[in-house]
Amino acid sequence: MTVAVEDTATAQAANVEPKDRLAPWHIRAGALGVDFLPGVAVIATMGLSAKALASPLHSTWFWLAVSLIGLVFLLTAVNRVLLPAITGWSLGRAVCGIRVVRDDGEAVGPWRLLLRDLAHVLDTVSVFVGWLWPLWDSRRRTFADLLLHTEVRQVHSDQRPRNLRRLTGTVVLTAALLCLAGTAMGYLVVYRHDRALDQVRAQIALQGPRIVTEMLTYDPKTLQSDFEHARSLTTDNYRDQLAAQQQAVQKGKPVINQYRVVDSAIRSVSTDRATMLLFMQGQRGLPPGERYLSATVRVTFAKGADAQWRVDDLTVLTKPGPVGHKK
Repeated sequence: MTVAVEDTATAQAANVEPKDRLAPWHIRAGALGVDFLPGVAVIATMGLSAKALASPLHSTWFWLAVSLIGLVFLLTAVNRVLLPAITGWSLGRAVCGIRVVRDDGEAVGPWRLLLRDLAHVLDTVSVFVGWLWPLWDSRRRTFADLLLHTEVRQVHSDQRPRNLRRLTGTVVLTAALLCLAGTAMGYLVVYRHDRALDQVRAQIALQGPRIVTEMLTYDPKTLQSDFEHARSLTTDNYRDQLAAQQQAVQKGKPVINQYRVVDSAIRSVSTDRATMLLFMQGQRGLPPGERYLSATVRVTFAKGADAQWRVDDLTVLTKPGPVGHKK
C-alpha cells in the first residue's frame, strides 16, 4: 500500500502543470545572465575601445566600435522583447527552461515584455530589493512582475527549443570573439600609435637641437657651404625664408655665428610633425669684439619622404640679446 501511494505521488509530481511550477530565483538569475551578459560584455569592451580611439587619427576604428555597440544593443533588445513574442522564448529562458506568462497563464505580448523590462528599473533603484523579492514572494515575482501581472514558470525539458539553445552557444562564442577583437583593436591601434609618438619624441629630443644648431651656425671662411648645408636642413616651406635671411647676412660683413641649445622642451608631436621650444646661447664674432647672446625660439619640424626631420618653421620668441638680457 505504501509503495502504491508513493508511486501515485511520483506520477502526480511528474504531471504537474507548468502553471504550478514557478521558476526558482537562481534559474531566473541564470536566464537573465545569459540574455544580458554577452551583450553587456561586448558593449563595455567596445565602449572602452571607442573611448581610446576617440581622435581624428582613429575615426574609422572609433565609428566601427560605436556601430557595434548600437548593433549589439539592438540585438539584445530583440532577444528580450521580439524573439519571445515570435517563438515564446528568449535565448536565456530557452537554455534555463523558463517562460514569462501572465498571472492567468496566458502568453505575454511584446509590449508587455518591453514594459516589463523597463519596469525592472524599479527593481534596480530599490537597491536591488526588487530583484531579490522572488525569494520570499509567494508567486516568486519581482516588482516588475507585480506591476505588469506576470510571473515566470518552468517548463519540461522536452518542451525547450533545441535550435535556440544551440543559437545561444553561437551567440556566447560570437560575443567572446567580439570582446577579444575589441580589446585587440584598441590595444594594437592605440599602442602602436603611442609607441610611434614615443619614437618621435625620442628622435626630436636628440635630433632637433642639433638640426637647429647646424642651421644657425656659420663661419665666414666656409659661408657658402654652411648656408647650403643649412638650407638642406629645411623643408620647401621654410627654405625661401631662410635663404632671404642668408642673403641679408651676405650683404653685410659676416662674422662667426655660433649657437648651442642649453635647454629644450617638446610642445607637441604627431607621427610626421613636432614642435619644440629651444633656449639657445651663442657667440657672434671673435675676441676681443665677440658678443654672447641668448634667444628663445619655437621650431616646427616635419618628416620628409626620406624619413629625415627638417625645420618647417622657426619663430623667434625672444630676440637674440646679451646673455641675461631679455627684450
